[in-house]
Amino acid sequence: MRVIIVGCGRVGATLAAQLVTEGHDVRLVDRQPKARALLPLGFPGDFLVGNGFSRSVLEAAGIAHADAFVAVTSRDTSNIVSARTAKETYRVPGVLARVHDPRRADIYQELGIPTVSSVRWAVSRIHQMLLHRHLTPELAFGNGETLLVRSELPAYLTGRQLTEFDVDGEIRVVEITRAGRSLLPAHGFPAEPGDLVTFAVAATALGRLRGFLDKELGT
Repeated sequence: MRVIIVGCGRVGATLAAQLVTEGHDVRLVDRQPKARALLPLGFPGDFLVGNGFSRSVLEAAGIAHADAFVAVTSRDTSNIVSARTAKETYRVPGVLARVHDPRRADIYQELGIPTVSSVRWAVSRIHQMLLHRHLTPELAFGNGETLLVRSELPAYLTGRQLTEFDVDGEIRVVEITRAGRSLLPAHGFPAEPGDLVTFAVAATALGRLRGFLDKELGT
């Protein structure tokens, strides 16, 4: 997958480093040449100096064949302009943007651009880590409203059908790892000892899921 990241700050550099280790083709754009120093030594991706909303810079980065575009500069205005250019002019399939002022998130939403808000994300993560320490999200969507959480099922749930764990609008079982193999549970699929289950859960329902999984311990 070819990914163009505009903004080589801590977020952009960390994301780029992770993506290249997974084998993706990563192209970074930043106005400051010195930003490249945040990338790991020997970083195999391209680094271009310029504005992320400049068509000439974006085309030099290969946006015509990009599969995803991420705008994570320190300026909301730059992020929205570059993200909109990627989405509307170059028709990049996946476009994401960082928004520092949560009040501007509605602008992105109207344009159909998913966002990650620094403030909302930080608050959500801190809240989860304080109250749900053993339920660490594997992935979050939107601004953290919906999460993917993995947990080993307690022994008292052995034999129960996995679909029984679903709570409409709040919790849903989406995957199970058993003896190292990942499975999509069919209706009537029973839980076995040692099952590692992936739940899609509303952030507001983490407490309910935690209570459900901790029932055997009485916590």
